[in-house]
Amino acid sequence: MPDIQIERNHTLGIAGAREVARQWVHQVEQDYGLECTYTEGTDCDVAEFSRAGIDGTVEVTADTFRLEATLGFLFSSFSDQIEQKIARNLDALLEAPQGGSRFA
Repeated sequence: MPDIQIERNHTLGIAGAREVARQWVHQVEQDYGLECTYTEGTDCDVAEFSRAGIDGTVEVTADTFRLEATLGFLFSSFSDQIEQKIARNLDALLEAPQGGSRFA
């Protein structure tokens, strides 16, 4: 079972959601050193991320973002703070004009 689960609804459509997801991926790669892969699907895209102590996925659809992450032992005691930080970053991207251009 994942240590962190975040789900957000949006009205961006799949093209806008992809843009936000790619911005989120770029942000976490730069800020936290996560290695990410992004795979587009017909109805659902999946971004996978990992580094020592954390791994997970973000599922992106035309109307939802669903993030699940599993934390290693050292990070597990900080799960609440990590979840809050991820949620704030994702919310900021979703609330930005044009679904994320604030961080472009």
